[in-house]
Amino acid sequence: MMTAEFLHYLQTLQSTVQHLDPMSPLQSSLDSLLAMTAEAMKYKRMALAIFDPKANTIRFDLTYGHKGPVKATYMPGQGVTGQVLDSGKSIIIEAMGHDERFLNKAMGRTQKELAELSFICVPISRINPDGTQEALGVLSADIPCQPAEVLRVHCSFLEVLAAVIARQTAYLQENMAQKELWASMGFLGESLDRDTAMVQAKIVATSKAMAFVMGQIMQVASSKASVLLRGESGTGKELLAEAIHNASSRRSKTLIRLNCAALPSELLESELFGHERGAFTGAVGSKKGRFELAHGGTLFLDEIGELSPEAQSKLLRALQEGEIQRLGSEKSIKVDVRIICATHQPLENLIKSGAFREDLYYRINVFPIFIPPLRERREDILPLAEYFLEFFAKEYSKNIKRISMPAIDLLTQYQWHGNVRELRNCLERAVLICNEEAIRTYHLPPTLQTAESSATDNQLSFGEAVGKFEQEILVEALQKCGGNMLQVARELRASYRIINYKIKKYNLDPKKYDGRGKTRKP
Repeated sequence: MMTAEFLHYLQTLQSTVQHLDPMSPLQSSLDSLLAMTAEAMKYKRMALAIFDPKANTIRFDLTYGHKGPVKATYMPGQGVTGQVLDSGKSIIIEAMGHDERFLNKAMGRTQKELAELSFICVPISRINPDGTQEALGVLSADIPCQPAEVLRVHCSFLEVLAAVIARQTAYLQENMAQKELWASMGFLGESLDRDTAMVQAKIVATSKAMAFVMGQIMQVASSKASVLLRGESGTGKELLAEAIHNASSRRSKTLIRLNCAALPSELLESELFGHERGAFTGAVGSKKGRFELAHGGTLFLDEIGELSPEAQSKLLRALQEGEIQRLGSEKSIKVDVRIICATHQPLENLIKSGAFREDLYYRINVFPIFIPPLRERREDILPLAEYFLEFFAKEYSKNIKRISMPAIDLLTQYQWHGNVRELRNCLERAVLICNEEAIRTYHLPPTLQTAESSATDNQLSFGEAVGKFEQEILVEALQKCGGNMLQVARELRASYRIINYKIKKYNLDPKKYDGRGKTRKP
């Protein structure tokens, strides 16, 4: 091979390494990597398929050169893709249409393409600490038919590339498994009704802090242990309680909720344990309490710190003995209830002051989960804001497509003392008063536009103002082109490399602009 050709391979590999920026969104980096590699190497198509060990299938997660989603999957050993995963060895098909191993399930290639294209498929794997090799997926390319020796060189190139991206593929595999688990917990429904809006929004949490919280939920959900959710108001404690219930063996039973701060103490005991006729003035009939209604299921007690001393004593007895007594009755009723409590108060201080029982605290604090405030997980602000924008735009029949970059700056720099609830209300207000295609700074509440929250537009330097203008143009082009960076480059009459550089510079994720903010699965 000529020196110039060697240099071309090395330069392409160098560019691919640069594309795998750990600070950039994972799928976006790999997507642009496939596009750049395919263009540089003159490949007709490229695909990255991930092995799902739970379902024992190989699924195409990222593609280049193929329009629309790839729904076909392979089993290990099935077709060329399955054989490469199963054996851990690369396969070269000199002519697709002349090799019976090539099934053509995934991409729907035409008869002409089958006659004119070669196919190279290489394994993506990692070495475990015990020295064993674990299959993660496969990397493949459609190449115009060439001599066998040239195809072997391309195969070697793809094997090196597969080794480079192996670690990123492992992350994709873990993300895929996590999404499936979240789906089993009831987080991935398609409904966008108001009651489930906050539940659905949790899907888009991308911060490490929330990933840790979700990991804790996965650990405790299948057990019978009492859970204490702690965090500021508006962080979503009720939603996490619902997630725990949905992931537990009690999911087919009822989840009963009670806000202990919403009722006066004289009515709270009746709501918890029920009452008999005549138990107190106004008790004209018998009534089941929340414990009875939650029998076999889960009882979520929000603001547990607001319970009266009498109610605390009866709650402790119910938890210890598994039975309750209705008000006005001496009969004990057996109940099988899993308890999840929540509070924004420091219960330890209430114990010191005598306002909360220490023995009850230890009973409900078997598995505490701390939910960080939104200001400590700022990576979640923009995904949540885009979700709420889509939700309220549909609810109020508004044609609002995006949030402007200056408005994004205000949202991400604000302290959000009301957390996700405050952000939700902010976006609802913005959608109501917005009559444009984008949420601007003047659509946001005045509290977000103070000097303490963010720098205003007239405080920007010339360079900062130019940068914001560039970002606005890029976002508009990404929205118009559905996140396709090649189309963006053509739209803005710039090279792909320049567009890719600018998008990475401003930390934009093209995936967010494909299908109104929904991540595309090629």
